[in-house]
Amino acid sequence: MSEPLVDLLRGIAAQPERWSVRFPVQRPPAPALSMCVPFPRLEIVLEGEVRDGCLPAGDDHLRAQQALYIPAGRWNLPQWDAPALTLSILFSKQKLGFSLQRWSGKGMESISKQHVARLGPRVGSYLLMAMNELALLPAEPTLRLTFAGLISHCVDQLTHLPASISKSQALLRAIQEYVDDNAGQSLSRDSVAKRFHITPNYLSHLFQKAGQTGFNDYLTAVRLEQAKKLLRGYDMKIKEIAHRCGFEDSNYFCRLFRRHTARSPTEYRRHCRTL
Repeated sequence: MSEPLVDLLRGIAAQPERWSVRFPVQRPPAPALSMCVPFPRLEIVLEGEVRDGCLPAGDDHLRAQQALYIPAGRWNLPQWDAPALTLSILFSKQKLGFSLQRWSGKGMESISKQHVARLGPRVGSYLLMAMNELALLPAEPTLRLTFAGLISHCVDQLTHLPASISKSQALLRAIQEYVDDNAGQSLSRDSVAKRFHITPNYLSHLFQKAGQTGFNDYLTAVRLEQAKKLLRGYDMKIKEIAHRCGFEDSNYFCRLFRRHTARSPTEYRRHCRTL
């Protein structure tokens, strides 16, 4: 654990009103030399300013006490024109990565780098989901408070959580990751239980013990999140999106989508593209 890093994060989380959070504008495809990874990231400017090609022309400088949240699969292109102190946080499925660095105007100095396993409840995953939704329609002060919550969660991961987890927790995490990666397939409680060599009842018990949603609700939530991404970024037919996300019946998918979002898939796509 890095005490200076923890103190820095605590200071950010304690004063959300001092921070503003920005998001990349939609500019596919990613240009040469841009940074793009399949995980969400935070780029936080602590001192100075950094110009970034993913921000709007004329307002493309990220200044002190500003953070750039980059959803998974989106790119950014930092340009180091002036001295700056920045903190980068990478949220992969298994780990959190922290990189504190300073650009002097002549060269880059790496001050601190650290990785920590993501353990315990999936609080961070839900905070990241909230940030992804806020990227579509930023709302203050919710955005600042969610950002502060995400930073506070990073502190928890660095300081409060145990170094190991129980076998049942490890099994549940493996099941959740399998569902995340294969939600577009024909999954069921029975088929997933069989893959992990456990009974369907024990699989349900694992989800109930964690105090989270049940297996079927978890699978539905993952599939709907994937559908939202496809609706936002692609011109696929609704039926094709439904099948791609594991729904055999596109009419059922549309009813379920409306129940969870208060919009039909078509209305959701239209809304996202007007932002």
